[in-house]
Amino acid sequence: MAELATIARPYANAVFDMAKRDASLDVWSKTLALLDDITQDERVELLLDNPGITAAAKAQRLADICGDDIQASGRLFLQSLADNDRLPLIGEVREQFEELRAEELRSLEVEVTSAFPLTEEQSAELKSALNRRFNKDITIVATVDKTLLGGARIRAGDVVIDGSVRGKLTKLAETLVQV
Repeated sequence: MAELATIARPYANAVFDMAKRDASLDVWSKTLALLDDITQDERVELLLDNPGITAAAKAQRLADICGDDIQASGRLFLQSLADNDRLPLIGEVREQFEELRAEELRSLEVEVTSAFPLTEEQSAELKSALNRRFNKDITIVATVDKTLLGGARIRAGDVVIDGSVRGKLTKLAETLVQV
């Protein structure tokens, strides 16, 4: 996983720099999302894994599937990935691009997994506290996981705050085993 991230980073940075320069962050966000969605399809995965098809032909097929939804620079991006046998990195490039874009826009998407649905008041309090901590506009994506028993787990970029009962019990068990 870390290796994929390392290999994808220069591509994500290059696309981000170009998109920022051309004021096309939203266009590139949509393009990378489309490419990522397409490459998740089983038939497209088979195409990308087929050693009998050249990398250039794979890039062309992906561009053809996108049709008019991909601009000329997107086609060049695909060709660049293909030339370096990096088409499978599209998902990782998208992820890193979106992180760079969010940083540029000073926003942060925070995943909150709780044992029970958050009330509007809890969500607003959490958003306010995270806004102060990260100094960014916070968007909360809330999910429910009953296995947490209580509390919540918060993931904001690389920061994970595990305030769930399950997490605390696990930590307690690890501490007791060490003793």
